[in-house]
Amino acid sequence: MIPDDSRPRFGRVLLKLSGEAFSGEQGYGISPETIKKIAAEIAEVAATGVQIAIVVGGGNILRGSAVSAGEGMERTSADYAGMLATVINAVALQDSLEKLDVQTRVQTAIPIPQIAEPFIRRRAIRHMEKGRVVILAAGTGNPYFTTDTASALRAVELSADVVLMAKNGTDAVYNKDPRKHPDATPYKTLSFDEAIERKLKVMDLTAFTVCMENDLPIIVFDIGISGNIKRAVEGEPIGTLVGRIKQ
Repeated sequence: MIPDDSRPRFGRVLLKLSGEAFSGEQGYGISPETIKKIAAEIAEVAATGVQIAIVVGGGNILRGSAVSAGEGMERTSADYAGMLATVINAVALQDSLEKLDVQTRVQTAIPIPQIAEPFIRRRAIRHMEKGRVVILAAGTGNPYFTTDTASALRAVELSADVVLMAKNGTDAVYNKDPRKHPDATPYKTLSFDEAIERKLKVMDLTAFTVCMENDLPIIVFDIGISGNIKRAVEGEPIGTLVGRIKQ
């Protein structure tokens, strides 16, 4: 039998969407056209039978740590406000997906029963098994933890095969900041130990540690390039792979 090279490489994925990915070229707020494009890519992947959970950020609306540092808002209050920003993005993404006839459920770490289910691990898994896309909002529900950490935690809880870190304007992990250094070099692959030794910023340290301790691979890629979500799911060598893909 000839192998089908087009079939998805991963059966269940955790997709991390940065809040900035929702703002498009305007740089802030929600861009309906941008969300439609992201939703169309997710719908295409979901149609192949891949089980998808999505953790959304909220930086396009409010970033708790930045508001706390820059404007003097108490950190805990700022972080909770940032969690609510992720809920706004989750509802917007759900609307776009359902307009494409993709069954979707939003689950939040902070109870908001009027618009979303609470996060319940077994229920989330059951939704995915039934072909529904699960959007996870409000981070971990706790201040001082980023949505990167929420992504790593939920990926482990839901037995995802990989964390797909969809960045806005960043196409890989580099040896130094490419915005400051034109000669920065991207990595194709990295082990967890190499990332630590070279002090590379893949995700925040807590999130990275969760992935490393659970041998959960991470793929960092640019959400702005059309088709990249599908390419990542199919195992094409895009961006940077951190860790190892289990056979």
